[in-house]
Amino acid sequence: MSLVKAPTDMDLPVFRYHPDPIASGSIVASEAQCVCCDQRRGFIYMGPSYCEAELDEALCPWCIADGSAHETFDASFVDEALFPDEIPREVVEEIALRTPGFSGWQQEQWMACCGDAAAFIEPAGHAEIRARHPQLEGTLMMQIVHDRGVSGDAATRFLTSLNRDRGPTAYVFRCRHCDSKLAYIDCH
Repeated sequence: MSLVKAPTDMDLPVFRYHPDPIASGSIVASEAQCVCCDQRRGFIYMGPSYCEAELDEALCPWCIADGSAHETFDASFVDEALFPDEIPREVVEEIALRTPGFSGWQQEQWMACCGDAAAFIEPAGHAEIRARHPQLEGTLMMQIVHDRGVSGDAATRFLTSLNRDRGPTAYVFRCRHCDSKLAYIDCH
């Protein structure tokens, strides 16, 4: 009888710009077969795929990381138009073509800092912001007031209504250089 080692988080490929895709919900444990490599590796990608093929819940993280999903299906996982112009082309390609994306309510954004793309950490509601990213409350309140034109008690209610699963949702990033946390709010 041969023992098959169950995949663990340690087995996943390393994504510089999405360091924990399991915590973010972009990759989940699954026995689904990858349509690119035809293997059942224990994990499947749940985020967006931009291509002609229907790839919902059909790719393993390894086929994303090594670029074979892009090569086979001409798939990208983040819209390249979402990056600031100062981000080097090779970084944009690494994220768009070989990094798991994430699902937003409207149009995802990829934050940048220190001349580089930031690392995506997680979608977050108010509870997650309070628990893991309290330094972002002021930044998010400023976005609510200045970008959305909401102030006073309504702005406070908007901030406390942030919800990871139902929206509005904050999308949290971390600068890979200065370690600053960045976030933006999206809602349906």
